[in-house]
Amino acid sequence: MIPLRPNIKHMAGYVPGFQPRDERRWIKLNTNENPYPPSPRVREAILAELGEDGASLRQYPDPPSAAARAEAARLYGFDPSWVILANGSDELLNNLIRAFAEAGEEIAYVHPSYSYYATLAEIQGARVRTFGLGEGWELKDFPEHYPGKLFFLTNPNAPLGFSYPLAFIEELAGRMSGMLVVDEAYADFSDENALALVKKYENLVVTRTLSKSYALAGMRLGLAIARPEVIEALDKIRDHYNLDRLAQAAALAALRDQEYFRQAVEKIRATRDWFSTELRVIGYGVIPSSGNYVFATPPDRNGKRVYDALFARHILVRHFSDPILAHGLRISIGTREEMEATLAALREIG
Repeated sequence: MIPLRPNIKHMAGYVPGFQPRDERRWIKLNTNENPYPPSPRVREAILAELGEDGASLRQYPDPPSAAARAEAARLYGFDPSWVILANGSDELLNNLIRAFAEAGEEIAYVHPSYSYYATLAEIQGARVRTFGLGEGWELKDFPEHYPGKLFFLTNPNAPLGFSYPLAFIEELAGRMSGMLVVDEAYADFSDENALALVKKYENLVVTRTLSKSYALAGMRLGLAIARPEVIEALDKIRDHYNLDRLAQAAALAALRDQEYFRQAVEKIRATRDWFSTELRVIGYGVIPSSGNYVFATPPDRNGKRVYDALFARHILVRHFSDPILAHGLRISIGTREEMEATLAALREIG
């Protein structure tokens, strides 16, 4: 008998969005990827790192990713001791649970939001608690003082798209015994972020990803900003070579090209706002979004029907079977042309 840990044997794994084998045949709006390529400087940096013969790949990368870490710190206004880079923000979420929650201790998050928090907690044997949302997006039944080890707040919320104001985040930080992790995977598409609060509250961590706004989902790059004591702990836990040479080169180049970054983000925001308006014209309910996606509800509240009809037309969006979300669809924002084609399909589907 194979001696698996019982929690691993019985847990359900996280299921990511469907990835078609031949993406050229699809309009792919189901995984919140950036529709535009990364900065041209990224390709240049990767080729420069490879060199003529790729000989650099025989050597290990810089363990702390020091150059990219320093660039992120400069960009966001922190000392490098407050910043860590990682193999996607998922590595950071995992290591935060490992650092702060022992087996049997509690972590919590908002439902609906990023369900992968639960998977990571189950791997560590931590207990999971969720808090639902009221009609004004307030947290239902949240205690005056939350005693758990970690609370994950996805802001902007995924998949719904709304953002919590900074005053609410400050209030939460003051009501925690443990750590408040503000998962800002989509914050670059929003009007504000919680970075300034990291210096104000010692129990607040902000995590970011370069997958969405920097168009580097294929490189798996993330970062966290927190007090140096927290960063030091995360440095102890991570794989000592967690970012390869090409990923480090890509991160540094992307972070340095802020002009390209801003232009891409503004195009996505403009398309998001236009698409949201057009969806409402054809009778869809649309939650005002601060991300690079919208959560839209068809007039008959049958999200699966519309999902299937779009799938038949080779347009991929995200439908969730969870009863809280099944009435709608999360639609990533692609190029203007892709969104026009999607809108035409939705008009045809009815």
